[in-house]
Amino acid sequence: MSDRDDGVSVLAKQGGITFVGNLAKSVSGFALVMLMTRFVSPSVYGLFILAVSVVLFLQVFANLGFPLAIDYFVPQFLADDEPGKAKGVIVQVTAAVLVTSSSIALALALGASAVSEFFGEPSLRIALLLLSVSVPMLAIYKVLLTSYYSIKRLQYRVVMRDLVRPIVRFGATLGLLVAGFGLLGLIGGYVVGLLVAITVGAILFTYRAWEIVSADLEFVAPGPIATYAVPLAMTSVVSVLMGRIDYFLLGFYLTSEDVGIYRVGYMLGTALLIIFSSLAPVFKPLIAERKDDTELVQRRFRVAARWIAGLSLPIAITLSLGATAYLSVLYTPQYAEASAVVALLSSAFLFNATFGGPSGKLLQGLGYSRVVFGNTLALLGTNAVVSLALVPFLGIEGAAIGSATALVLVGLLTIAELYYLDGVHTFTRDFAKIILSGVPATIAGVPVVVLLPETAVVVVLPVVVLVVYALSLVVTDAFTDNDVQMLAEFGPGLSRLVNRLPTNLLNR
Repeated sequence: MSDRDDGVSVLAKQGGITFVGNLAKSVSGFALVMLMTRFVSPSVYGLFILAVSVVLFLQVFANLGFPLAIDYFVPQFLADDEPGKAKGVIVQVTAAVLVTSSSIALALALGASAVSEFFGEPSLRIALLLLSVSVPMLAIYKVLLTSYYSIKRLQYRVVMRDLVRPIVRFGATLGLLVAGFGLLGLIGGYVVGLLVAITVGAILFTYRAWEIVSADLEFVAPGPIATYAVPLAMTSVVSVLMGRIDYFLLGFYLTSEDVGIYRVGYMLGTALLIIFSSLAPVFKPLIAERKDDTELVQRRFRVAARWIAGLSLPIAITLSLGATAYLSVLYTPQYAEASAVVALLSSAFLFNATFGGPSGKLLQGLGYSRVVFGNTLALLGTNAVVSLALVPFLGIEGAAIGSATALVLVGLLTIAELYYLDGVHTFTRDFAKIILSGVPATIAGVPVVVLLPETAVVVVLPVVVLVVYALSLVVTDAFTDNDVQMLAEFGPGLSRLVNRLPTNLLNR
């Protein structure tokens, strides 16, 4: 193959590693929610989600963005052979977030009654009191994650975040729920999973970063750390609020039961993001390192967009068509009420991940950080305004429409910005083949949903959609040289599959 781009190889290999971790985390997450929805009512589950949302929102203020300074300064000091200063950054950041997060935890405990009154949920006070201990724990957890980034040991992040924490949390939650602890079991599993993950993470970091741990401590000037971190904290506030505003509005206008039902629908509707989240962390640095080469940037952008679209589309079709079946069978029939939420969000996230997702990372890689922040504000503002207007009248569907509207709007905005700023776009004939191949897959899936019982739909629908979609890709000759290269290097076992592809696909 000609014009081989090493960046495509990096995107495939690193994306494959991240995909394994994301897949494990997603499977554990779905299993955990299935467990919860079978042992507690939607109102109890919704109460737990509302409490966790409050904690995660306050946790951003507890961090003040300081952990983000670790993977910025530590690599620089290590490159300059100054491990003592690298250790100093980690120690100073850890001390700072322990102080701020402990203060936030205390404030949350003291204000738990006021928050529960605001949402009209008296039981929320107990949940917030118990979960307040997780605020400093989450701060240390974030420090460990960014410390792994700084020493380029993402596999240990996968162990701590994607394996240890969800597995331990599932086991602890199962035991507590079987023992009849209800809401306390959900909270206990959350805290225990976090505590064990931190312990394992600290041990792994000590083992893999002994050069830093054993170095003589050298404190660094706190000014640059604060200058770098605090502005990023504002972006984090917006991002976290954006992901939780629906729960806050539903909790204020409706009930905790509505929060629980919407949460399950939201989680199922965003399942396709596993593809985007696997490639996105690698895509940004690949763009940043060659941002002045517009032709190469556009080529890499198109490869990433095609793969995100190609792998996400059959998932979105399956979820949109079979939402009622999946909600009823995987969870309980009570959650089938969220079927419209799943269809709306899966469609909107598909559009945003395919267009707005890689476009946003591309804007970051090209240095347009202010544009990205503006888009984030637009996303939050649109979601807040539309949801605020619709939730009182349409309930959980109103929240879904608000999120979907914001996602589509920002996706369109990033497309326009990229074309205006650098003339970069992804609209090619090869890209159109990917999208159009979803049409026959959708048509083939409709009879499955209409004619088969729900339990059969859960198994048969994804098979039919995937087979018809794959055949459509082959018939339209949708594979390019870069696709074959990505497929060969995404995982070792796939290289044998590539070698069996027809010659006309390998040598287009």
